[in-house]
Amino acid sequence: MPKLRTVVVVAGAAMLVRRAMRSRIQASPLWPMPALDHPTSGRPRSRALKLLVASRATVAEGVVQLRLEGRDLPRWEPGAHLDLVLPSGLIRQYSLCGDPEDTSSYTVATRLIEDGRGGSREVHEQVTEGMELEVRGPRNRFPLIEAPSYVFVVGGIGITPVLPMLRALGEGTRWRLVYGGRTRASMPFLEEVEKLGGDRVTVVAEDEDGLPDLDGLSAATAEGAAVYCCGPEGLIAAVEERFPQVRLERFTPRTSADGNGAFEVELRRTGRTLTVPADSTVLAAVRSELPNTAYSCEQGFCGTCQQRVLEGEVEHRDELLTDAERADSMLICVSRARSERLVLDM
Repeated sequence: MPKLRTVVVVAGAAMLVRRAMRSRIQASPLWPMPALDHPTSGRPRSRALKLLVASRATVAEGVVQLRLEGRDLPRWEPGAHLDLVLPSGLIRQYSLCGDPEDTSSYTVATRLIEDGRGGSREVHEQVTEGMELEVRGPRNRFPLIEAPSYVFVVGGIGITPVLPMLRALGEGTRWRLVYGGRTRASMPFLEEVEKLGGDRVTVVAEDEDGLPDLDGLSAATAEGAAVYCCGPEGLIAAVEERFPQVRLERFTPRTSADGNGAFEVELRRTGRTLTVPADSTVLAAVRSELPNTAYSCEQGFCGTCQQRVLEGEVEHRDELLTDAERADSMLICVSRARSERLVLDM
């Protein structure tokens, strides 16, 4: 992933935030999924919608914005994301960066990742105006909470979930923004961000200014501030070190030094026991025996591969499940075992 820059926003609680909190709507219809050998447990899936790609625009170097039109679309709050089903069948998650009050369209933006897994390239090269795309959602795992003040640390394309938050906070709130990128030309929505913040915005273009001063930011942050970060792992790690209570939105699944060894997985219903090598995944092992097992993102974001855990201790590496869901289920594409053996209800 290209190296991203940093945005920091500090804002006081505002009436507009309360309005946004009251408007929260959880997607309740079931999300259609491919047939499984055995049913999975867990959260209901958002219903699928077919939306028209009404416009496509380049909003920064390497960044394409799509406006997807429909009718009576589910409302969303700042921080929400949408699942796009691409023409190839790949499912990728993109933060909504338009107007939450607009029920006729959704707006997303994606940066081309040259060495990525193909989703961003497909958006850039194959998604065109006039075609229909299936979408699922919206869902929000990065909500804007009510707090006395706010700090947002964002890298590059990570501005997309934060931009609607800035709009919602409005003029009556205290905030400061540091927005970074490789160059100013590579930073999407930079002009709007600067207009929103005025002298509260500090732009850090690496080719001109180097890296943002996170130590200085930490020292200047008021006690009780809600801290948000969206960006690549290097940025997230640096922010977590300085702000232990940070709320995060990741582009890639969480990694861990623990639980990287081989372990066994018993498929209770099937009556088979599999070995998951240190360099592979539960999903890969399961699909070697049950090839129709559903999966999609392989990053712990979409929830398609969620399975119920009957025995064993899981190291959860997903970015989707709640604590309650993690008590008896896992996303087998990224999560692993802390114990020597897991038993799945498959």
